Amino acid sequence: MIVCAYLGSAVCGLGGFTSPVSAQNAVSPPASQSDSVAVATLPGAAVLSDGELAKRVKAALHADPYFYDKHVTVSVEQGAVVLRGFVYSDWDLQDAIRIASKAAGDRRVVDNLSIKGGGACR
Repeated sequence: MIVCAYLGSAVCGLGGFTSPVSAQNAVSPPASQSDSVAVATLPGAAVLSDGELAKRVKAALHADPYFYDKHVTVSVEQGAVVLRGFVYSDWDLQDAIRIASKAAGDRRVVDNLSIKGGGACR
C-alpha cells in the first residue's frame, strides 16, 4: 500500500514535466533527396530491382484487409511504381496510393487508376 502511494505520487509528479506529443503536432525534419541517396548507397543496404519492387507493392496491396486489389496491376517504369486498373471509390483510390507509397519507400507512385461505379458488387 505504501509502495503504491509512493509510485503513484512519483508518476503523477513526473507527469507535470512532460508534454504530450501526438502525430498531429510532431515535427519531423524534411527529407532531402541527398538523404535518400545516402541511405541507398550504404554498404549492405539492399537495393530492390524493379521486379522485386513491383512484387513488394503488389503484396502490400493484397495484404491490406480493407483493400480489394483484384483489378489493380503494379509495374515499375523508369524507377516509378505505376498502378493501373480500377477501384470502386475515391476512398479505395486514396487507399491504393497510400499502401503503394508506403511499400515503395522513396520511389514515386504514379496513379493510372480509374474509379468504376457500383462498388457494392465486388
